[in-house]
Formats: sequence, C-alpha cells, structure tokens
Amino acid sequence: MPAPKELDPNAGPLALFGYELRKYRESLGWSQDQLADRIRFSTSMVGQVERAVRKPPRVFVERCETALGLSGELLTHWPILTRETSPRWFRSWLEVEAEAEVIRTWEPLVLPGLLQTEEYARAVIRGKPGATDDHVAKALDIRMGRKKIFQRTNQPMYWVVIDESVLRRPIGGSDVMRRQLAYLLEAIKSPRISIQVVPFGLGATTGLSGGFAVAQIRGARDTAYLESAGAGHVTDRPEEVEEIILRYEVIRGDAHSKSVSIELIREVMVEAWTT
Repeated sequence: MPAPKELDPNAGPLALFGYELRKYRESLGWSQDQLADRIRFSTSMVGQVERAVRKPPRVFVERCETALGLSGELLTHWPILTRETSPRWFRSWLEVEAEAEVIRTWEPLVLPGLLQTEEYARAVIRGKPGATDDHVAKALDIRMGRKKIFQRTNQPMYWVVIDESVLRRPIGGSDVMRRQLAYLLEAIKSPRISIQVVPFGLGATTGLSGGFAVAQIRGARDTAYLESAGAGHVTDRPEEVEEIILRYEVIRGDAHSKSVSIELIREVMVEAWTT
C-alpha cells in the first residue's frame, strides 16, 4: 500500500486538523481501519478527514478524543472548523481552495481575496451592509488565513485576470491603494502567480456579469465558484465548469500580457495613487 500523502498543516484549518488526527493515530500505531472501528465511522471517512477533503461532524471529533485518550487536543480545532462568518455555500469553496493545485480567477470589480492586503480587505468587508466591527474582524481573519495556501510546499499556480477599473477604484483611499498595488508587484515576482489586466478602453467584455474562479485538484473534478450580489455558487458539474473555463479563456485573450500588465500596475500606482 502506498504511503499516505503528506499533508501541509499550514494549508488551512481542515489540513491542520487532518494532520493532527493522523499524528495522534500513528503515535498509537493504529491503522485507519483500527481507528474507524473504535469510533464507529467508516475507514473512508477517517481517510477523507485526514486528507482534509471532508469536514468532520462534532461527534466524530468527540469519539476520536475518547478513542485516542486525548484531553481536548482535537476539540480545540472545532471552533475554527465551524466558523460562522463564512456563508455556508462558501465553505465548500474554502476546502477546495486549500487543496487546489491550479486556481484561475477573473475579477471585474475588486482584487481577489488571495491578493488583498489587510487594509484593502478591511475596506472591502466594511462596505457590506450591516457589517459590525466583530463581523469585520472575523471575516478579515478568515480572508488573511486563506493566504496560507501560498506557504504550502506545493504552492498552487495562481492565474489572475482583473479589469483595469479594479486598479483605479479608490477602495480605502490613496494610501491603501498605493500599498495594495505595491503588494501586487511583489506578488507577481513569484513564478507561480500571474496577473493580467483587461484594458479599460476595451469597453464591454464577456466577464462584466461577475467574477469567478476555477480550481483544479489532482484526482478530483475541477470546481468553479461564481460570485453574485446575494450568494455565490459552487459547482463541480462538468458542463458548468467547462462553460466557466471557456469564459475565462475568452477574457484572458482580451487581457494585456503579463509584462504589459505589470507596467500598467506600476503606472497606475504612481500616477493615480502617489501624491
């Protein structure tokens, strides 16, 4: 039997929980089958939790605690695994994002969350109706935590296309925008991150109806996330995902090259946001 895939505990809350569960199980010399028998869950469930592809129910965590002779070490992860700040429909995307090997994103209005600075993200989150200080703090913590995927040993390829108007929208004010664009210029230095800009002068484009992202995970279906004003939509239905990928490629075909996009970002940072 092949050795289990190494899990990066920095990849997100689910990955950290799976890593910890496997560590405690193996410390007792138990197989997944042996743990499954003791907690009355399937071996498949244990494997999926340890690979961070499925969130465990609380009873699963409680039974693991008892079976492994622990004193709250696994239950301490429960509040993070069940954060209510993220809408229910978005949580499945967070799990996919944490495992993805390739992510392709289009954003016509704001920068994608994975490339936002803390200041910029705070300004975006505060713009939501009824956002309290507590909501902003929790949502900001989650958004910044998502960036841990770039600390993985198998950092994903991240291909981003944005509209030029994103660079010119004064979110948070001039200082915030200047630092945000400087952050983009640093991020682009990574060989695994690409940013292309669709020129403002192009006018109407295929992507004006909303942003989206497509994630690829080895051995699993591609998954797409589509944004909307009310609630987003996450799907792995092949016909829907293929349509989104096609839309992405059409938009990318209208965008500046990476090198031209870098110069445009630098130009806007200096001319629009440096006083």
